[in-house]
Amino acid sequence: MVVLNKIYTRTGDDGSTGLATGRRVSKSDVRVEAYGAVDELNAMIGMARLHSGQNDRIDAMLAKIQNELFDLGADLATPLEPAPKWEALRIVASQVERLEAEIDWMNESLKPLDSFILPGGSPLATHLHLARTVARRAEREAIRLVEAGEAVTPEAVRYLNRLSDHLFVAARRANANGQGDVKWRPGATR
Repeated sequence: MVVLNKIYTRTGDDGSTGLATGRRVSKSDVRVEAYGAVDELNAMIGMARLHSGQNDRIDAMLAKIQNELFDLGADLATPLEPAPKWEALRIVASQVERLEAEIDWMNESLKPLDSFILPGGSPLATHLHLARTVARRAEREAIRLVEAGEAVTPEAVRYLNRLSDHLFVAARRANANGQGDVKWRPGATR
């Protein structure tokens, strides 16, 4: 368990921050950008949960995801090389598989897509769509980290990819009992 007795340390006043291994890097480092986007995603999901009161199962899924996003942040904040002296917290395949099973469950009762979906509808759906876009950015940041030559666990990238799909389907599910999907109508305002 993490214990934080002091919130400010002044160690970042020079524009640097510490990775999980203790190594200091710039706050603009690509690794910090990746886990920073995950942190932002977690906050977005927290905002969505303010509107999930009528959707107990979706709320329970989002609660698990919020906890896992801290796991993911720890994964991204801990470089693979050099290997840490402890067993690092990493995203595992079963977490990705659970997301897939939840997507399948949510999608069962939805009508097939016949258009692209606009972010909107219920407050829950709208916030889930916003979280989905942040999940896609977090995924791009994780891929940038890999492209910069930093090793990242494949499951971390898979989790982010699957999570954006999960949030999309959850948004559709949130709109299913009300207004329904807000569909794109190509050229409708010409």
